[in-house]
Amino acid sequence: MGNIIQLAWLVPLFPLIGFLINGLGRRSLSKGAISFIGSGAILASFIVSIMIVLQVKSPGFTASQGVLKMFDFISVDKLIIPFAFQIDQLSSLFLLIITGVGFLIHVYSTSYMHDEESEHFGRYFAYLNLFVFSMLLLVMGGNFVIMFIGWEGVGLCSYLLIGFWFKNSDYNDAAKKAFVMNRIGDFGFLLAVFWIIAKVGSVDFSTVFAAAQSLSKTDITIITLLLFVGAAGKSAQIPLYTWLPDAMAGPTPVSALIHAATMVTAGIYMIARSNILYSLAPITQTVVAVTGLVTAVFAATIALQQNDIKKVLAYSTVSQLGYMFLGLGVGAYTGAVFHVMTHAFFKALLFLGAGSVIHAMHSEQDIRNMGGLKKQMPVTHITFLLGCLAIAGVPPFSGFFSKDEILAGAFSVNPVYYYIGVAGALMTAFYMFRLYAMTFTGTFRGTHEQEHHLHESPVAITFPLIVLAVLAAIAGFAGLPEVFVENGHALEHFLAPIFAESAKLKHANHLDHTTEITLMVSVTVLILITIIYAWIRFSRYRKTEADTKGLARVLENKWYVDEIYNAAIVRPLNAFSGLLNRVVEKVLIDGLVNGVGKSIQYGSRQLRLLQSGQVGSYILLMVLSILAFFALVFFTKK
Repeated sequence: MGNIIQLAWLVPLFPLIGFLINGLGRRSLSKGAISFIGSGAILASFIVSIMIVLQVKSPGFTASQGVLKMFDFISVDKLIIPFAFQIDQLSSLFLLIITGVGFLIHVYSTSYMHDEESEHFGRYFAYLNLFVFSMLLLVMGGNFVIMFIGWEGVGLCSYLLIGFWFKNSDYNDAAKKAFVMNRIGDFGFLLAVFWIIAKVGSVDFSTVFAAAQSLSKTDITIITLLLFVGAAGKSAQIPLYTWLPDAMAGPTPVSALIHAATMVTAGIYMIARSNILYSLAPITQTVVAVTGLVTAVFAATIALQQNDIKKVLAYSTVSQLGYMFLGLGVGAYTGAVFHVMTHAFFKALLFLGAGSVIHAMHSEQDIRNMGGLKKQMPVTHITFLLGCLAIAGVPPFSGFFSKDEILAGAFSVNPVYYYIGVAGALMTAFYMFRLYAMTFTGTFRGTHEQEHHLHESPVAITFPLIVLAVLAAIAGFAGLPEVFVENGHALEHFLAPIFAESAKLKHANHLDHTTEITLMVSVTVLILITIIYAWIRFSRYRKTEADTKGLARVLENKWYVDEIYNAAIVRPLNAFSGLLNRVVEKVLIDGLVNGVGKSIQYGSRQLRLLQSGQVGSYILLMVLSILAFFALVFFTKK
């Protein structure tokens, strides 16, 4: 095999070409051609990504081989920022996740979106390709600036896809909310980049990370905190998380792409890439860990009482991202990346499974109106069940291994983190099997017409479900802990060069095998008890008109966070902008601009009176002008 790294630019190029062809030809291309181009572009990138991973895994691969400089993007005085890619173990793993899961979502979309008009069908696939291109650019960037370009690209694409059905004003509001909240985080990222330039004089990863230990504690703490602000916005952490549940306004495959393969994993990737900076900033690590832990538990409490099938999964994503940040905060970088991978599989599976249910239920999303679907939808049912087992952390499914690694890392740093994390894991098991039982077991609670038309989804939908179900079931074996197999954690060995410097700085206590097994078994038993309880309780669910009360009502209304934000931020800002509009714009700006126009108009009206048509007046004015001229000359000479 030749040096495939030199062809890494093909990975983002294919979806960019797909975006251009489908975008420009959306009115003339058939749906079949659009589907082939859109899906084929991602498949081509996936094939190249596989070849890249194989080369990165080869024994002779070095970090310097993975740097691919295209051209100088910015050159100002001594600051040179190249348009460069960095291909290594971390970026190549993300390439596989993005293109692999992304391809399955594209295939799924060919059927799910088939009823759209041809023009909008083409627009959808163009946006989807652009989304994947932006995420690929983000993870392949060889410096913070190229990463930021991709970072902004996924923000733009999320806006376009969340508001895809733009005739619905609520969907437009959801898109604007996502865009604005992400801009808040992006401002923090941008400030961090400027701070790095001021202190290091470069944004290249290799240069910045090499200079990390020479930076002052204050500088490195500020830089990492600002980067974390960006990560919190993109990866939906408290307080910048409320955009993600509202992102459900977009088509279901878009939700799967945002939650599983792109967008929300960007913050995890950025911190994992900058791991040496965070390992040198213990204050920031504590902030990251606590924020992630609070987000994980807080979002899980909301998911307990949600009845929209997609909203349950959305708050689940916020919670799972919290666990990833907990892993990053306690220095379990491999565990966090491992959970990104397993989560990509089972969360894409769950969202696409939810889409299959919604498709069969004719756009119904309320699980209280479902039930008993396993008979009519056997493939969707069994694959969704596998996804629920994976996210709940039931062995030997993938979520068990990745979440356990994060919890073990948390226990080694602070047992309080661990116990709170376990509480969140139990809630995860409860709300996921509440969702499963109310959707697939018991009796059907929908309308007679819905029941009459229930059927399994077509192959283009069930095929991605089956592939993702297999991955969700077996992906955990890539990270077998040493308590099971010595040197069995293949992913840890693969990523070791990325986290080597941070590993030298880590001072956490390693758990002995007895403690690890005890924690693992006890949590698994608790999770199984929780699952059985939720299954029994909600498989007998009967639809009633009774309103929820007390804490359940609060959870159903999401702790009223959106209402608090509206009262404390949105309404005051709207009132202030209204005041500015009335005072600054209407009075000052309009007054100045209109005043100039009115003054000129008034002056011209007065000047025109000089044109009277009387010869005597003109001679008088001429004489006065001559006298004024001679007076001016006379006094000037003096």
